[in-house]
Amino acid sequence: MSDASVAENKRIAQAFWETAFRDARPAAAAERFLGDTYVQHNPQTPDGPEAFVGAIEGMHGAAPGFSGEVKRAIGEDDLVVLHSHVKMSAEDPGMAVVDIFRVVDGKVVEHWDVLQAIPAESANANTMF
Repeated sequence: MSDASVAENKRIAQAFWETAFRDARPAAAAERFLGDTYVQHNPQTPDGPEAFVGAIEGMHGAAPGFSGEVKRAIGEDDLVVLHSHVKMSAEDPGMAVVDIFRVVDGKVVEHWDVLQAIPAESANANTMF
């Protein structure tokens, strides 16, 4: 895969994430960026675009103070990794989240995620980002 294709996949994955999560517009994100098939590896969410929209709308409904910022994007072949700081409210220290997306023909078709709570104290002076 060319460097240009990897860069385009990174742009697609980040635009999808920002539209769905940061901008709280999961239906618009699904319509524009998801493929007809969307394989979900998070055990709490079913496969498919409709399930994605329902899950993210539910999350935003339960956490109206949600905020998120992508700190870095890494791409290789058809995979894009986004490392993000996600908060459910302004007071929440948040989570470090790693989303892995597979992008095929300009559409997000598969997703994995790993979430880690940001602790109140750390054994070092480094941040999680």
